[in-house]
Amino acid sequence: MTELAQAVVNGLQMGLLYALVAVGLAIIWGLMEMVNFAHGEFMMLGMFGAWWLSATFGWDPLVAMVPVALAIYVLGVLTYSQLMRRVQRGDAFAQIFATVGLLLFLQNSVVALFTSDYRFVSDTVLSHLSGVQLSVLGIKLGVPLLVAGLLALALFIALYLLVDRTEFGLALQATSEDRDAAMLVGIRPQKMFAVAWGLGAALVGIAGVILANFFSVYPQVGLSFTVLAYAIVALGGFGSILGTLCAALLVGVVQSVTVVYLPPAFKDAFVFGSYLLIGLFRPQGLFGRF
Repeated sequence: MTELAQAVVNGLQMGLLYALVAVGLAIIWGLMEMVNFAHGEFMMLGMFGAWWLSATFGWDPLVAMVPVALAIYVLGVLTYSQLMRRVQRGDAFAQIFATVGLLLFLQNSVVALFTSDYRFVSDTVLSHLSGVQLSVLGIKLGVPLLVAGLLALALFIALYLLVDRTEFGLALQATSEDRDAAMLVGIRPQKMFAVAWGLGAALVGIAGVILANFFSVYPQVGLSFTVLAYAIVALGGFGSILGTLCAALLVGVVQSVTVVYLPPAFKDAFVFGSYLLIGLFRPQGLFGRF
């Protein structure tokens, strides 16, 4: 029983990081109804940004988080204004091909600059805490993952309040519901979409900075996280930020519990199996409205 409880707690902590990876996609895909297959590449850029600033200037990823987030926010805004705005009203296939092209461009640009070698961010604040654990009711909490999870949760809550409690968030929701009606009350949809793309890119970039403390850094690292993020957003319900958090926690727990009793190769199979099972009864997702 203790082993199962330990696996559940570990999964919840990892799920918080998954939530930060997926919530940017929840904004772009769920609220804006735009496909973005390059979502994971913004995370990859965040990981490379953390590694480069650490290797070049000795910056800790927790410090590098701010400039990396700002840079990726600008890149997200430019991606929408210079690329996605032109295909937004077109067929869904146009969005798919545009973002797949962006995926390949970003991947190959990083390969050209840094090669395909695996890299690691070392000598960080979290790495120095790698041997520190807290024990609660016999369950061990690794401090590095706990700190990372709490940081991801704080950012997630800030985003939720931004979208659900501010004029910007209400304007974004209004734009996603009815663009023409939003324009009638003075909202500029193109500006809202550009900011939303920048915000979504910055969030997954921050997730990349945090994950660089735990995962190796290489140009193709974003692909597996993209697939996982799509599953989380679909499971939680399109356009539901709270649903994204709940689904991410569920995915983290399923993965963690699975590897306790079965070979690690089965962990993703059980995640997508859970999505298919829930989809039979709630095709709109756990918190989807329709």
